Amino acid sequence: MRVAEPQPEGEGIIVPRVLVVDDDPMVCVAIELCLTRQGFEVTVADGGEAGMRALDSSRFDVMLIDVFMPHMRGFESIRMFHERMPDVPIVAMSGYAFANTERAPDFLRMTIELGAACCLRKPFTPNALLTTINECLNKPTASAPLSK
Repeated sequence: MRVAEPQPEGEGIIVPRVLVVDDDPMVCVAIELCLTRQGFEVTVADGGEAGMRALDSSRFDVMLIDVFMPHMRGFESIRMFHERMPDVPIVAMSGYAFANTERAPDFLRMTIELGAACCLRKPFTPNALLTTINECLNKPTASAPLSK
């Protein structure tokens, strides 16, 4: 697990804290770079178990969780993260999200039923990432206070 501190911009500025849980190091680095450049504080966990440990030591304003990871399935992670921190919005991410046929399941839609607030299909653009996170942070139902 690693924590990337944002560039200091001034006293009293509220810095949103983001937990990224994904087993793909390239995805984690890309998200971390994009978000820290925008002033977010980012904690990266390389799987569901590491993400749960991060919750023991830090508070977060939003969590990005990959749906399919080894050792702890993303569905399981999303349910567990939501149960542990129900006021913190979850963004479910997956490259296998949308069905190509009418009979195949839509995995990202399933994550909404388990507690995810939003979904992102990989690969996504930096703009899509920022828009989705900002929407989660600004939703009236997201009652978690921003960390200072």
